[in-house]
Amino acid sequence: MNRIWLKSYPPGVPADIDPAQLSSLSELLEHACATYRDRPAYEQFGTVLTYGRLDELTRAFAAWLRSVGLGKGERIAIMLPNCLQYPVVLFGALRAGLVVVNTNPLYTGRELAHQIEDAGAAAIVVLENFAHIVEEIAPHSGLKHILVSAVGDLLPAPKSWVVNYVVRHRRRQVPPWNIPRAVSLRSTLRAGRSLRWEPERLAADDLAFLQYTGGTTGVAKGAMLTHGNLCANVLQARAWIGDFFADEPGTLITAIPLYHVFALTANCLLFAYLGWKNVLIINARDFPALVAQMKRHPFEFFSGVNTLFNALLHAPDFAAVDFSHLRITLGGGMAVQAAVAQRWKEVTGKRLTQAWGLTETSPAVAINPIDEDFNGSVGLPIPSTEVSIKDDAGNDLPIGQTGEVCVRGPQVMRGYWNRPDETAKVMLPEGWLRTGDVGYMDEKGYVYLQDRKKDLILVSGFNVYPNEVEEVAVMHPGVLEAAAVAQPDEHSGEVVALYVVLKDPAVTAQDIIQHCRKSLAGYKVPRHVYFRKELPKSNVGKILRKALREELAHP
Repeated sequence: MNRIWLKSYPPGVPADIDPAQLSSLSELLEHACATYRDRPAYEQFGTVLTYGRLDELTRAFAAWLRSVGLGKGERIAIMLPNCLQYPVVLFGALRAGLVVVNTNPLYTGRELAHQIEDAGAAAIVVLENFAHIVEEIAPHSGLKHILVSAVGDLLPAPKSWVVNYVVRHRRRQVPPWNIPRAVSLRSTLRAGRSLRWEPERLAADDLAFLQYTGGTTGVAKGAMLTHGNLCANVLQARAWIGDFFADEPGTLITAIPLYHVFALTANCLLFAYLGWKNVLIINARDFPALVAQMKRHPFEFFSGVNTLFNALLHAPDFAAVDFSHLRITLGGGMAVQAAVAQRWKEVTGKRLTQAWGLTETSPAVAINPIDEDFNGSVGLPIPSTEVSIKDDAGNDLPIGQTGEVCVRGPQVMRGYWNRPDETAKVMLPEGWLRTGDVGYMDEKGYVYLQDRKKDLILVSGFNVYPNEVEEVAVMHPGVLEAAAVAQPDEHSGEVVALYVVLKDPAVTAQDIIQHCRKSLAGYKVPRHVYFRKELPKSNVGKILRKALREELAHP
């Protein structure tokens, strides 16, 4: 195809990458640890983990996994926020050849149970703050190994004791839990140090992640991302930034969760490959603490979603942060609003660059040139990536015409785990992926997104699927019918609005919200509940969510 976007590439950015440069994420880590051994890799609570130390800890964890019979291809769930344990467990599992199942710590028992069962996970590593959720599902989960860690476990004494005491007793952030067969992550690392380690042979087509997403339909599905997929995306991102960064290592601050595919690749994998120091923020909603870290660590790279940028711009003392070192601010996960991008430049003096991708593409597909001002597009297709705008029949549409954005490249997933029917819905012949996003490409090759093809709701960059919310809502004995749609929100981009037809007129909106909280993560819980005598339906009885969205848009 005619890759018209190549003429708009910044100088020095190649049309293609060579995937053979990096065959596995284990190779990526080994390169980083050998090349940058004495450099700081991660920092949290004033404690630095060097690349050399990361090498030792990940080897120990990989050796322990193998010693208990967890081998290549087995699935391991990671239920951790941004803490030092995350990269240790992540890279240790990958070095052992396991397939990582990233799990949101905010999941309820019902949500976690589905993911564990669907993935067939044999093990899980969880922060003790969320162990009570694992306890709830453990008897019926099929999990063979449950590893629990406390926030301060990888900090040196006495700091580790102080942090764990404060979290458990002062802040009371660890609900009671009791899993008799659970072991501490710290004990597995101790045991692994004395075990012999032989590197696992991994190839580009070996599975690395089951990264769960609902795509555009229903219940969450595991996107099968291979080592080759992720390595290709790292090489693509590296090629895109080119010489924009100096050869000397820099510092990035990671506030978005590493279990989300955006931060996983853009923050964790790419900057490990570059040998940077990654300052981990365990709770990005604590804006005073986040701003304090930004003041403490001069940083060259910062990534986030529109809602995070907007919240920081309204946070006290944010304008007092030293932005003189900042080279790239990368926005993804949801659309960046022009007003936020403009305000970011006014306050920081630096551009906010928008990128776009999907879980199914590891995730990056398009990125704007780093040195261009915000233009509303999601950027140009990155090296070795093709983008085509197609109609419903799969035919290519002319430049400037709106259709479904389709993607082809080495970062595109293998398919959905154990769901060939769902894979067939999104994978076209010759390797094209239907993204479910509607947009167009201009004559320079820039991609502009206009809407989502289906009914996905995007709350602060996280996917919410109407079917799941509706299924929970109608389990309330007083609810007859329910329809969930996106309602615009200045803080979260979108929130869930629920339209309800009642069986019991005594039921209140608060009753329904409280009911949903028992089974849904906080960002999925309806923010607004509207009561109706009936819901708009098609001639076959299908609820017309589009009509409800239009009602919200034109009250």
